[in-house]
Amino acid sequence: MVKDLSGLEITTDSSAAVDAINSFVDQLLGVGNDAQVILKAVEADPACAIANAQTAAFYLFAGGSIALTKAKSYLNVAKANLKRASDREKLYVAAIEAWANRDIAQAIAHHEAMSTTGFAYAITFPRDLASVHLAQYHYRNSGNSQGMLLIAEKVFAANGDNPYMYGMLAFGLEECHRIAEAEEYGRQAIALKRDNRWAHHAVAHVLETQGRLEEGISLMESLSDTWEYGSSAFYGHLWWHTSLYYLDIENFTKVLEIYDTRIWGRAKKDNGREQINAIALLLRLELRGVDIGSRWQEIAAYLQPRIHEHTLAFLDLQYIYALVRGGKDDWAAEMLESMQTHGENVLPYARPTWVEVGVPAARGMIAHAHGDWKSAIAELEPVLPDLYSTGGSHAQRDLFEQIYLDALIRDRQYHKTLNVLEKRNASRSNIPVIQRELANTYSQLGRSDEAHQASQLALELSQRY
Repeated sequence: MVKDLSGLEITTDSSAAVDAINSFVDQLLGVGNDAQVILKAVEADPACAIANAQTAAFYLFAGGSIALTKAKSYLNVAKANLKRASDREKLYVAAIEAWANRDIAQAIAHHEAMSTTGFAYAITFPRDLASVHLAQYHYRNSGNSQGMLLIAEKVFAANGDNPYMYGMLAFGLEECHRIAEAEEYGRQAIALKRDNRWAHHAVAHVLETQGRLEEGISLMESLSDTWEYGSSAFYGHLWWHTSLYYLDIENFTKVLEIYDTRIWGRAKKDNGREQINAIALLLRLELRGVDIGSRWQEIAAYLQPRIHEHTLAFLDLQYIYALVRGGKDDWAAEMLESMQTHGENVLPYARPTWVEVGVPAARGMIAHAHGDWKSAIAELEPVLPDLYSTGGSHAQRDLFEQIYLDALIRDRQYHKTLNVLEKRNASRSNIPVIQRELANTYSQLGRSDEAHQASQLALELSQRY
């Protein structure tokens, strides 16, 4: 056995395989654009179990049926070589196999076993940040923000020399609403390594949550040169975060420019994650009343492979909306039926997320896309508190509340509208559109003094930006 750069043993005699594994881990943690370097590890040592498992993970991140088939072929090789593998490698292979089988709870359990005592093996491997990264990925996609944070906290002391660790901790803190600490660790991560894209992402969340719009634009654009070396989907996602600041200061021309040149213009258009970057921005633009032309139709043409994919309910809700807005009602109907069937056949622990939350929310999204405000409200309102379970981050899932709010406004349900707006205003009182909507709602409810104050603040904010 030889050791990688983190001091973890690798069952191989090939230094080239270890070099490729080191590079892959760096690409994984840094969200780089050369994760396919892991293929060199398998070329150097076809029998290396963890190299095959990491290659399988590479394909699982890509998503889609073809990638899943490739992932399972590498997993089969990994399992065939487990006899001489270490305990850590066996756990890693088991975790990736569980992921491939969509048993995310089991995948998390295996990753936790590598950083916590009391599981299948009385040995811990807190230096395996590739495993921690995957655990955080699964926790986020399961709506378990606390799990994201706890696993990062458990291994932090063992990885204080690794700049990526600070960004991983920062994002967990942000998703648990510990905003000041998240910013502290995120900025520390960037100070240690400027091209720490995951840390850029964590701080972007902090600044967006607090409505620090101009600061967000300045920070993100000052770091954007490093995004050229990130994965294509994450490149688009970081620009998506940047566009949210411009959206809130109502520079819609700039948002469309970012969309056309940085997000959809640069996207691998058959990639689901890149499609989501585009869909999530177009939807927000339309909610602000911006004419987006034929952009829905351009995206919808690429969405047929998503109809039966069902990676996450969070993703499906956005795909199905885009299908309707892009004129693909037949595909949307087929996707809704497929979601229902999928929900009935998933593992029992995941069934409520699909059947009780995802499918009703999908009906609500379709209703809103068709302009049926009452049905959108009826479907979305009961499931909004549970939408965290469908996956995504707080910032991403905020879209669903915005859609619900838009339906309330259009249906003139002013008391419910006010409840939502006042909650949003409590954390982001410097957003012009929130103040304008408050002014209109107060006015409709006969609260003229508050309407005047909100209207004046909206005007001041618009002039400021």
